[in-house]
Amino acid sequence: MDYKVGLLGRIILLAISLFLLAYFILNGAGVFAISLFIILILAQIVFFLSYAESSFKKVRQFLDNIKQDNYTNVYPVKFDGTETDDLHIEFNAILAKLLEDQAEKEANYQYFRSVFQHLSIGLITFGEDGKVQIVNTAAKRMLNILQLNNITEVEKINKELHHAIHSLRTGGSELIKIAHPDGIMQLSVYVIELVLRDTKFKLVSLQNIQSELEEKEMEAWQNLVRVLTHEIMNSIAPISSLASTVKGDMESKMDINEPIQPNDLEDYLMALSTIEKRSEGMINFVSDFRSLAHIPTPKFQTIRLKGLFDQLETLMQHQFDTNKIQFKKHIEPENLILFGDQTLIEQVLINLIQNAIQAVEDTVSRIISLDAFIDESGKIILEITDSGRGIEEDALPKIFIPFFTTKKKGSGIGLSLSKQIMRRHKGNIQVRSKLGEGTTFKLIFNA
Repeated sequence: MDYKVGLLGRIILLAISLFLLAYFILNGAGVFAISLFIILILAQIVFFLSYAESSFKKVRQFLDNIKQDNYTNVYPVKFDGTETDDLHIEFNAILAKLLEDQAEKEANYQYFRSVFQHLSIGLITFGEDGKVQIVNTAAKRMLNILQLNNITEVEKINKELHHAIHSLRTGGSELIKIAHPDGIMQLSVYVIELVLRDTKFKLVSLQNIQSELEEKEMEAWQNLVRVLTHEIMNSIAPISSLASTVKGDMESKMDINEPIQPNDLEDYLMALSTIEKRSEGMINFVSDFRSLAHIPTPKFQTIRLKGLFDQLETLMQHQFDTNKIQFKKHIEPENLILFGDQTLIEQVLINLIQNAIQAVEDTVSRIISLDAFIDESGKIILEITDSGRGIEEDALPKIFIPFFTTKKKGSGIGLSLSKQIMRRHKGNIQVRSKLGEGTTFKLIFNA
């Protein structure tokens, strides 16, 4: 019997009993009959309340089990056709479905937890109170710890790492060097701020990029040595050859005691002058090389970009007029402010503008643009664009290598210095170029 039918039957039976009681009272029935009906009605009310309470109690128990995620209880089914049986069958079906969903949810959780633990990238999650929720095996290995209960414990391992974890915001990253039993590790620290069920927490990823840096460093050294060797050999070879020629000629004349003629003396003086000039060139080359290793530490201050751009335009105006160059500058917003070393940033911009001037020398359209704006991620961008010849695709990856240059006259130092200055500002410099259309250098400053 369905639960609703049973409940409706009890209500109808009670209503009939009340109707009969009223009928007997109105028709002057005996006290005994009226008392009997009253007792019968009271009994029905008691059984009705007991029935309802029993059903409500089962429902409350069922809801409490769900609230406590307890889906293992099984309600007995006697298959006697009662409404209780129907109720228990429905309860058991619902609990079985919830238990299945819970098992699937647990399986998914264990799967993702296993993946989380076996990632080669170190991952740590912690809440606003600093309590660590999950720390995977890679993170423990990088930090050389067995357990991490609170993020404040990282301070004992490395103060710079602890500061980076707390100060970085979503999308922020920083390189941190930490000591490890296996050697020095260079960690790339990346942070994401998340909100789950109105609870804020941070996800920190740690990636050991030491081997990649060493590989890039070795590649950089190889490129540097290749360029240095080429430059030094180009200077030493003619010096050595010329000195050997002069020495051999003088020795031959000394062997036969032949006096040095004025014409020979003039040739010797010219040879010595050539050797002197090439030696000076070598000294200048070494001086340029030394400047790469002695970039001053930036003195950070507030820079009003409008004032800086106006100052640059005034400084370069003579060259613009001489070369008939149209110079454009644009800042959005106009009161945009940059935090950095004005002298060093100005040096970078002057170098890039000078390169742009040389790039447009042999072109019909001579336009140089200097722009400043904030991109979608909140970073401040400075762009120097020219309508010049462009840079060949093969040369683009090499232009920041010290002493590499595509110009007939140039030391190949400027762009290398610019890149180092940007790194000192924790920024970056990028280039895009197309032959015949021009080149754009992009200075990126993190917010």
